[in-house]
Amino acid sequence: MLDLRPVGYVIGLLVAVLGLTMLGPLVVDLWHGDPNWRSFAQSALLTFFIGGTVSLACQNGNQDGLNIQQTFILTSGVWLALPIFAALPFYYGQTQAAPVDAFFEAMSGLTTTGATVFSGLDDMAKGLLLWRGILQWLGGIGIIVVAMVFLPELRVGGMQIFRTEGFDTMGKILPRATEIASQISVIYVALTAVCALSYMFLGMNSFDAGVHALTTISTGGFSTYDASFGAFSGPLEYVASIFMILSALPFVRYVQMLNGHHSALFADRQVYGFMGALVVTVAFATVVLVLFQDRAAEQSLRQVVFNVTSIMTGTGYASVDYMGWGSLLIAMFFFIGLIGGCAGSTACSIKVFRYQILFASIKSQLMKTHSPNAVVPPRFDGRKIDDDVLNSVMSFFVFFLVTMGILSVALGMTGLDFITSLSGAASALANIGPGLGDEIGPAGNFAGLNDPAKWLLSVAMLIGRLELLAVYAMLTVTFWRA
Repeated sequence: MLDLRPVGYVIGLLVAVLGLTMLGPLVVDLWHGDPNWRSFAQSALLTFFIGGTVSLACQNGNQDGLNIQQTFILTSGVWLALPIFAALPFYYGQTQAAPVDAFFEAMSGLTTTGATVFSGLDDMAKGLLLWRGILQWLGGIGIIVVAMVFLPELRVGGMQIFRTEGFDTMGKILPRATEIASQISVIYVALTAVCALSYMFLGMNSFDAGVHALTTISTGGFSTYDASFGAFSGPLEYVASIFMILSALPFVRYVQMLNGHHSALFADRQVYGFMGALVVTVAFATVVLVLFQDRAAEQSLRQVVFNVTSIMTGTGYASVDYMGWGSLLIAMFFFIGLIGGCAGSTACSIKVFRYQILFASIKSQLMKTHSPNAVVPPRFDGRKIDDDVLNSVMSFFVFFLVTMGILSVALGMTGLDFITSLSGAASALANIGPGLGDEIGPAGNFAGLNDPAKWLLSVAMLIGRLELLAVYAMLTVTFWRA
């Protein structure tokens, strides 16, 4: 019989820790004399009590480690349980959000999607604004751990190609995975601090700088203003773009660089693929705006760099309503959101390495077509790609497109128009943030959607953040029979 006590112990422990993190926003509201602090006190007490009780009740479970079933359940269970409790401050607090809205906002935060159902952010309690930032920051580092530890072991979406890369190849330097995770945490905190100081140096007040640093490094995109990053302009857009790019690169390479492998980041094929796609897209969009729409060169370059970087990395900030840039660039924004960053980063979506594996496979097949006797195995980063990795990547692409199609139809059945349904499905599944159109585009939010659509999108955010197959595997009969 499947023993769920080890799963309950870990989930309960994480829920209790989540309750403790609510004390930060509580203190901020107290400092500002905002009565909203009571909602955090109530939520923190309830969350810590339930999490601690579950953890204590399950602590005598199997201590021999998790089997494959327990690992799958834990991976999905954590990302389902945490948003439920993270939603409590939105439900009890100043926003008085309906359950669906509170859960949607919490899920969007922890999955670093960045889609929001709240307006009036300029006047919202500081504690709630900080809480939204904390959720994304925790979700960002959480997904790095999932991508490095769990998904490669679960052989999800081709991530097994990084199973030796993250740990075994570094065995001589860092023999323990926990040591790598701790160094990644230090790097993550350091990047956040440097980002916040950079924002303050360029004119942001300390609160805005802190919250935006949390949501920049996590590539989450929650802001403290309804206008998102449009409330700022000039050098701040360039600085934010730099930190979004740094957060979209594989964090394991930073660890390797700190431990003597100084060229590790620059030797990663993913990095070149990501930067190449980013540069080409920025150049193309800038040329279109300057030459064909007669816009100012520097302003066009700045806005393009920021918004393209934001969408490609899945951050979801917007400094301008790019829906006014014409149909060609609008279509471009839809597709670059499906690229994503590098594996092992806080960025989301399909990820660059999967496209590189797909193109390597296509190249191999084309060469075999005109040279049937040639032995041309597809290669990634100088290594032969195993069949199980190829099959896993191809399965991921199929599942992603099929899921996006089904979700689009389901959203349309709730009454949404075609553009909102399609872009909303892609945005949620790829954890991008804003969609397209007047309602959920860069100048809007998701507040006006009906409740069934919000529930569907909340589920899609969870599925997308866990790279689809980690969730779908549990829907099979063989999984529960194993």
